[in-house]
Amino acid sequence: MKTRIVGGLLSLALVGTALAGCGAPAKEQGGTGTEGQASKGEPTKLVISTWGFSEDFFKKEVYGPFEKEHNVKIVLDIGNNAERLNKVRQGSSNVDLIYLSDYYAQQGIDAGLFEKIDRSRITNLKEIYDLAKAPLGEDYGPAYTVGQLGIAYNPKATTKEIKAWSDLWSPELSKKLTLPNITATSGPMILDAASVVAGSTAFNEDQAFAKVKELNKGVVKYYSQTSEFVNMFAQGEIAAGPIMEMYVKDLKAAVPDAKFVSPSEGAYAVMNTVNIVKGSQNKQLAEDFINWHLSKQVQEKSAKAKIDSPVNTTLQLTPEEAQGITYGADVVNKLRKLDMKFVNEKLKSWIDRWNKEVAQ
Repeated sequence: MKTRIVGGLLSLALVGTALAGCGAPAKEQGGTGTEGQASKGEPTKLVISTWGFSEDFFKKEVYGPFEKEHNVKIVLDIGNNAERLNKVRQGSSNVDLIYLSDYYAQQGIDAGLFEKIDRSRITNLKEIYDLAKAPLGEDYGPAYTVGQLGIAYNPKATTKEIKAWSDLWSPELSKKLTLPNITATSGPMILDAASVVAGSTAFNEDQAFAKVKELNKGVVKYYSQTSEFVNMFAQGEIAAGPIMEMYVKDLKAAVPDAKFVSPSEGAYAVMNTVNIVKGSQNKQLAEDFINWHLSKQVQEKSAKAKIDSPVNTTLQLTPEEAQGITYGADVVNKLRKLDMKFVNEKLKSWIDRWNKEVAQ
């Protein structure tokens, strides 16, 4: 819907041509990872495009067991969202499976870069949160992790107790506040939050920009990378700002009293997705790997290691294990989700307007 950027509070219900010749030669693959060993012989190469963080964990707990079960050799293509997606777009990679934030994954879908998945083969889909099953449409891959964007603040650096997005407009936070730049992953989320604070039920661009502009003089810096937030927070340059929950542990390492708040109007879902690249000759094997990553076994180990917030609803974490990650239906089902297709269509004009009206 062109008049809305966000689907509201969620209940249980972030130029391409077909690429040929991607991936390794096709082989017969067995089942979904639970139906016995794959045929022995020369391992099949499965090329996975991903970020490369926590490599030791993924090698031991995710890649290794799958390689053994399926007689596979996993090869990684490492980089950030933009550069990895561009390699696929340009046809300069042999990637089978690609991990991207929802914002970049939507660009890949719009460019026709991904295969349509066979959901009947990914049986663990029935075990994950509804918002993670098809965040960008039924034809494309699920989110394997869902985090949240909320507000972090230092209660010793401000007299304001923060409970809502609207609290960012409090006079007590003037000259103590940071906001993400519009070009950051969370930039469009803050624009939507400003529209909500302005009183709009449907996204209103004019009201959103006017509301953000009200904060301009009180913002210390519009950050583009989370490391900038962490450094400013640690040095006492800021007292509060929107940040993804997964980085709160870094804030607490520097400022133990730091608090993270899921705003009363709703925190924002931050989703990373996995998709199969068009032309892959290992499509069924790639679907098996997606199914494996959604399994309780992998999701539980990732959550307990604080690597990723889980989407599998069957695992149970203690309060200590759940600290610092987005966990539980009571949290996930309240998250607000942006319409990434709409965001991609509007972002260029938003950047231009932001530069003219906000970041002066």
